[in-house]
Amino acid sequence: MDITTEVNLKDAVYEKYQELFGQTPLLVRSPGRVNLIGEHTDYNNGLVLPAAIDKNIVLAIGKRTDASIHLYSLDQEQSFTAALDSLERSPLLWPDYILGVAQQLIKRGHRLHGFNVVFGGDIPQGAGLSSSAALECATGFALNELFNLGLSSLDLALTGQAAENEFVGVKCGLMDQFASVFGKEQRLIKLDCADFTHEYIPFNHPGLRIVLFDTQVKHSLASSAYNERREQCEYGVTLIQAHHPEVKSLRDATMEQLERYVKPVDEVVYNRCSYVVAEIQRLQDGCNDLKRDDFETFGKRMFETHDGLQHLYEVSCQELDTLVDLVRDNDAVLGARMMGGGFGGCTINLVKAEEVDRVVSEVSAAYTATTAKKAQAYIANISAGTSLLSR
Repeated sequence: MDITTEVNLKDAVYEKYQELFGQTPLLVRSPGRVNLIGEHTDYNNGLVLPAAIDKNIVLAIGKRTDASIHLYSLDQEQSFTAALDSLERSPLLWPDYILGVAQQLIKRGHRLHGFNVVFGGDIPQGAGLSSSAALECATGFALNELFNLGLSSLDLALTGQAAENEFVGVKCGLMDQFASVFGKEQRLIKLDCADFTHEYIPFNHPGLRIVLFDTQVKHSLASSAYNERREQCEYGVTLIQAHHPEVKSLRDATMEQLERYVKPVDEVVYNRCSYVVAEIQRLQDGCNDLKRDDFETFGKRMFETHDGLQHLYEVSCQELDTLVDLVRDNDAVLGARMMGGGFGGCTINLVKAEEVDRVVSEVSAAYTATTAKKAQAYIANISAGTSLLSR
């Protein structure tokens, strides 16, 4: 289903809800996210620098008189029904992001009743923009409003993460859900994943645009490799802990410790861990760049991040590398890197505003010539987090 604006999306969701259920629903929007720097650091108790963007899930919700859950996806044009007292994973996958949130709320002692949901989105799926987290956060926010659960914003983000970890089965960190809930216009979120403290970093340079190039591929390695990388990082920490029990995560580790205790045991694990430790420092340096409006130095750090993800963490792919290589020597592009879990999805690029059309045209043509695939380009504007929508 092609829905190109938030207004059209809201109307389509609202009208479909009324058609199916004959009620006036509560409407919620929850955004996707980009991450400027700090990739694969969140589940290592590190730092990340995401922002909510102006691509959203819009969800309509209303109460039922029984204990059933009735769901409809506009994008999939599919319905699904579940019982509140026996929530299990579905064969369709997309219902799991909603059912998982409901299950987590019940596990936390919240009393829910049956409900109806219709949702749709304009977040490109499989592009690494966290459409799943947006759906989880929209669901949690909507259920909180519908049943007066009294959840805080942090509660909502943690509930969405728990749903993805425990119900869907992807061991993600908190970054995606946190960005979706806590986003602010023209602000990046410097999030400390060790204690969830955060700082808003201004990002409103009128001469720059965030441009995403979508490889239009998602390799099957993505989810299994994600969990494997997490295990490798944890193993690296275990090797250090044998000598330094105070090291609880890679956030606490140093390069010297990795060289001494990890490299002699497992070269691959050493590579994974050294990328993460370097990336945590790179993010802190990058935030200082942004506070000085030094976007050129920040852009160079983005390229460094990609090199680490490609060669040390090994979560890139040929298509992502091609898109980054195509802009490395382009004066209009300050920085670029793969974004997200890897093995497909998007690159994120800082592009001079007056050159966006030219860069998109040239990169798209060169990408097709090189890979025989068509890259989709998106402009991402930084937006506010999850909220109610008025009708």
